[in-house]
Amino acid sequence: MTGPTQNAPGHWIDGAWTPAGSSATISVSNPASGEIVAEVPAGTADDLDRAVAAARAALPGWAATPPAERAAVVRRIAEGLGTRAEEIAAAITAEMGSPLILSRTAQVGFPVAVAESFTSLAADFAWTEEIGNSLIVREPIGVVGAITPWNFPLQQIVSKLAPALVAGNTMVFKPSEIAPLTARILAEVTAGAGLPDGVFNVVYGTGPVVGEAISAHPGIDMISFTGSTRAGRRIAAVAAATVKRVALELGGKGANVILDDADLPTAVRTGLAMAFTNGGQVCGAWPRMLVPASRQDEVVALAVAAAREYVVGEPTDEATRIGPMASEAHRERVHGYIERGIADGARLVFGGPGRPEGLDRGAYLRPTIFADVDPYSVIAQEEIFGPVLTIIPYADEDEAVAIANGTVYGLTAGVFGEPEHALAVARRLHAGQVDVNGGHWNPLAPFGGYKQSGNGREFGRAGLEEFLETKSIQR
Repeated sequence: MTGPTQNAPGHWIDGAWTPAGSSATISVSNPASGEIVAEVPAGTADDLDRAVAAARAALPGWAATPPAERAAVVRRIAEGLGTRAEEIAAAITAEMGSPLILSRTAQVGFPVAVAESFTSLAADFAWTEEIGNSLIVREPIGVVGAITPWNFPLQQIVSKLAPALVAGNTMVFKPSEIAPLTARILAEVTAGAGLPDGVFNVVYGTGPVVGEAISAHPGIDMISFTGSTRAGRRIAAVAAATVKRVALELGGKGANVILDDADLPTAVRTGLAMAFTNGGQVCGAWPRMLVPASRQDEVVALAVAAAREYVVGEPTDEATRIGPMASEAHRERVHGYIERGIADGARLVFGGPGRPEGLDRGAYLRPTIFADVDPYSVIAQEEIFGPVLTIIPYADEDEAVAIANGTVYGLTAGVFGEPEHALAVARRLHAGQVDVNGGHWNPLAPFGGYKQSGNGREFGRAGLEEFLETKSIQR
């Protein structure tokens, strides 16, 4: 086992690395090997207090900075991240196992695009407007507490930081203890971009300690959280005591509705990619593929053929398309769902229990496809967060819509079919984002969930407005 290689020198508070108040640390493991690649401080409530104090002190000056100047700093942050893209990609691959090719593209490319999108919004945004005899003023909320997960460690924080900064807020950020390495790089990039001291602060630590303290802290005005629905419920409950604004981007169980008039090969190949990318560890994934019952055998054959192209292996290998799960504990959790699917009578058509051949060490599992899945079974209802696709047959369009809407989640969905037909079905789905025939990702379009997938929106104008208060001045 190798020693730590990317240790955090402390917490990033008031523009500098600050020694932690406790000597306790958290080890960061490479899920492909189990080796320790870093250690970060195990933050405490006292560490958080210092970060909040720095953020509050920096707030008046940053809030008074003209929006164009704030946007210019965010633009420089985007440029700085692009400059360090290879370092960021290597860190993400080491800490959570994302295949290097994905780390170089989505894991780095998406956050850079998101940051740049908010800089363009600032110039045309209606920071003030007249309505009758009223002056409507949009102002920063204050100090934002940001808590993010491990699956897209840089994208998730940049999706919060960029609009929060453009809006004039300051921030205290707790990265996931599983994937905290890019937080150090991001802090250094913000300093190099000229962000004033105290505007962005990083406190490492666990959810039960630092996350809980952020949720309860009276000096934090808003929480923006991405993660599990279970954790989101806890954050909302704790934050209610101080009536904070809470934005939650939570779990998902996206349905890919393939209509009878769809281009079947395209629908299946795209749908499988949306189920298996990043090892299925994507809140916006489509792990449910809904197909006409009469065409299920065709779909299964296409899905199995496409799945064989997903090479499972060492994430630094350029040929790898699915790396390890982010941790051994998560591998065991996903593996348990595969066993549950078999026990509940779903038809296993690809993969299954056990490790891939030749991968006896590391958090690897076999990507799996089930067919003839009961839409109300455990594997069709609960968020598995792994490379497990469930193919669900339906009798008619109304049943397809009912199945798609028949979970507690409502984050994403896909529909494939004749364009106008598919659009009509998309309108019937209870999800915050629906892609028709593989529509491309748009960083200016709002993203967020219905039902227990959360509340609030990220990206675009709606994402900027999440971080603003609205004041009405009558004259």
